[in-house]
Amino acid sequence: MMSIDTARVRAVVRKELRDYRRRRSIVVTMIILPVVFLIEPTLTVFLAPAGTNLQVPLLLLLLIPVVTPSTLAAYSIVGEREQGTLEPLLTTPLRREEFILGKASAVMIPTLVLSYAVFGLFLAVVGIFAKSAASAAVFHQGPVLLAIVLLIPLMAGWAVIVGMAVSVRASEIRVAQQLGMVASFPPLVAVILLALGVVHPSVRVALLFAGVLLLIDARAVSLVSRMFDRERLVTGNRAARPGGTSRLWRGRSG
Repeated sequence: MMSIDTARVRAVVRKELRDYRRRRSIVVTMIILPVVFLIEPTLTVFLAPAGTNLQVPLLLLLLIPVVTPSTLAAYSIVGEREQGTLEPLLTTPLRREEFILGKASAVMIPTLVLSYAVFGLFLAVVGIFAKSAASAAVFHQGPVLLAIVLLIPLMAGWAVIVGMAVSVRASEIRVAQQLGMVASFPPLVAVILLALGVVHPSVRVALLFAGVLLLIDARAVSLVSRMFDRERLVTGNRAARPGGTSRLWRGRSG
């Protein structure tokens, strides 16, 4: 089995993080969206009458790891291809799997930092400033809070994987971003089921949902990996694939 060169993966991550600082509009968008999604749950907790079910506003926080990475993930391939910075990267000895892991990790890192930071800020604001009854109603939602903690990285992982898959096939950044955002929403079906009361939250349900989504994410990574074709990305023409593997990718991955 082929080993992953972690030094190469880290090099890709560092390159991507440096690039983010030059694309400030994308970074600003990533920061603004989580703040917007924080407002509604916070207002609901502070303004809702006593006895209001607070599961729904809590679950809305799971929109953050779904929407936040869509812009960066969609840009990851097609954006660099438009700017002409993708070809030098793909003509290095970098293996396909290292390329994918590096790109995906560079999107996951800021997404997880923002998602958990906003979640922690929400809990801190509620714990310090909300009325005792509202605060207790939030912190007594143990299964829901556990589900949020477990599902944040898994929701983000799905959004990143789908966004990169779209980015590989799309010809324009705007199209990739729109398609990536739409395609990242299917895992929210689980959130909708919880919010509507179709599925009652419990620790077991939270762990089950997390396990299923983890398996889906792992399978999606494998599928996206096979979609990458180095020769097509460099030249625009799909490589002949004897045995199901691109010649250039096979040469790098062997």
